[in-house]
Amino acid sequence: MSVSSVVNHVHEFSYSTADFNKVVQLIYQRAGIRLNDSKQQMVYSRLARRLRALNMTSFAQYLQALEQNPDSAEWQQFTNALTTNLTSFFREAYHFDLLAAQMQVSSSRPFRIWCAAASTGEEPYSLAMTAIEAYQAVKPNVEIIASDLDTQVLATGAKGIYAIEKLEKLSLERKRGFFLKGKDANAGKVRAKKALRELLQFKQINLLDPKWPLDGRFDAIFCRNVMIYFDQATQKVILQKMGRLLKPDGHLYVGHSENLHFLSEYYASCGKTTYRLTDRAIHEWGVR
Repeated sequence: MSVSSVVNHVHEFSYSTADFNKVVQLIYQRAGIRLNDSKQQMVYSRLARRLRALNMTSFAQYLQALEQNPDSAEWQQFTNALTTNLTSFFREAYHFDLLAAQMQVSSSRPFRIWCAAASTGEEPYSLAMTAIEAYQAVKPNVEIIASDLDTQVLATGAKGIYAIEKLEKLSLERKRGFFLKGKDANAGKVRAKKALRELLQFKQINLLDPKWPLDGRFDAIFCRNVMIYFDQATQKVILQKMGRLLKPDGHLYVGHSENLHFLSEYYASCGKTTYRLTDRAIHEWGVR
C-alpha cells in the first residue's frame, strides 16, 4: 500500500505526499519558509480549515486553484495558515533590558524600532512598555513599526486585546500601568492602554519582497526567531538588507537559538544574541 493511499484513508480530505511537497514548494516561493517532513500533519490540520471554508474535497483541488489564480486573495489565507506565531510578553526578557540600556545612552530622537515579526502584538507592546519605562514618560519620543507577514495576527495586535491569562507573568505594576480590564461581555480580557497603542504602527511586510515599505534608519531592529525558518542563502539576503536600515550605532536583536557567525564580517556581537554593524558593514553599505 502506498504512502499516498494511507494518508488519504485517515484524513477527511484527500491528502497525498505529493500534495505536501507542493505546499512545501509554494510556501517557500511565497514566504521563504522551509517546511521539513515532520510538518506534514501540521500542514494538513491548518489547511484543512481552508478546504472546509471553500467547500473543497481534496488538497489537489485547493492547490490547483491557488496556482491557477496567482493574484487570488486566498494566497494570503494560505500564508496565514502556515505561519507560526508563538509569542508572549517580554519573551527572552534580557533583550528588553539591553534595549532599555541602549535607549538611555542614545541621543537619537526619535528612537526608532522595527519589530519585524510582530505576530499578535505581544512583542511590540513589550517594546512600547520598555520605552515608557526607560524614558519615564507616557509619550516618549519613540517610533515603533510592528510588521508581520500574517494579516490576521496583525489585526489582533492592532486591537491590543488579550485574554487576561496572557499577562500572568507581568508584574502587578505593569498590569495596572499598561492595561485595562474588560467588564461584562469583555470580562476575562484586557486591552493595552491608548498610550501603548499610539506608539505602534502595524503594517504587513513580507521579508522576501525586494523592497520593504520602510523609510529612514532604525536604532533597533527586532527580528527574533524568524531566521530559523529560512535557508542560509535567504538569511544572508534579509540580514544584509536589514543592516542597511540600521543606524551606525544601531542594534539587531535575534532569537535565542540564532546567531550571525556566518556574517561575522558585517555583524559583531554586542550582547546576548544582539549585534552591531562592523566598520566594514558601515563602509560598504554606506550607513550614516
